[in-house]
Amino acid sequence: MEYFRELKINKSEQDLHQQLTLANLGKFCTEIFNLEDPSKTESQIGGIWGEFTLSRSQIKGGVRFALLECPNALCWTITTGHPPNPESVFIHLTINRLEKEEEFIKEIIDLLDDLELNLRGFLQ
Repeated sequence: MEYFRELKINKSEQDLHQQLTLANLGKFCTEIFNLEDPSKTESQIGGIWGEFTLSRSQIKGGVRFALLECPNALCWTITTGHPPNPESVFIHLTINRLEKEEEFIKEIIDLLDDLELNLRGFLQ
């Protein structure tokens, strides 16, 4: 399953690389939180689904976050600079399932809503 959000915010790839760090997680996402001081690439986090290792990777156009132990392989990217709207920031969230329970889907939508809301404020 996959979900998208478009934020009409003009940021560069470099801006996303610099600002969207695990140390700044609480500034752009309130649904999950660091349980300890993060490294540049990993953090132990907590949230509605329990505790996981959250990884962060710089990728072309932005960053990728992944819950490493998640049985649904939940991950999301925050990118910019790509067609059809290179001036926008996109959130792309995926899980490795074709179907899930409605409650879990609602929790994913809540995470996506939280990311969208907080990124709008943080990246302005």
